[in-house]
Amino acid sequence: MTMQLVPSDEERKAIACGVNAMSTRQRVQRVREEIKKEVSDIIREMKDPRIGFVSVVDVEVSNDLRHAKIFVSVFGDESEKKQSLAGLEAATGFIRTEIGRRIRLRHTPEILFRLDSSIERGARINQLLNEIGPAREADEWVSATDEAPEREDHE
Repeated sequence: MTMQLVPSDEERKAIACGVNAMSTRQRVQRVREEIKKEVSDIIREMKDPRIGFVSVVDVEVSNDLRHAKIFVSVFGDESEKKQSLAGLEAATGFIRTEIGRRIRLRHTPEILFRLDSSIERGARINQLLNEIGPAREADEWVSATDEAPEREDHE
């Protein structure tokens, strides 16, 4: 009995175009990382006062490299986040043009900015763990000493 692997629709399209599906995934990954690096640099160089402390967290790129979702984390309160996101959305055309200049692609992807709160969630979880950590360790130490068997000296 032989097992036959059936290619996915994406792989069939790539094979029909004469492109290896593995190289397509690798190319998407390389483009994704390059866009992340370049957008970080572009944002750092921008002079828009609305854009605060913004970090590019991740980039998702479609398989045809025509669309890119850029996930950003903004340091500050809700109003600063909204203001920074509005500044980024206003500068979308400029950022897209800069990506086109810096990365050689047949088509510069359409870009979309999204707020990513994973860093804040991680910081909050870390804070909660730090708050309960010392109390839990103290409780464990007390319970361990209460349950410790008494030593009997046989002399």
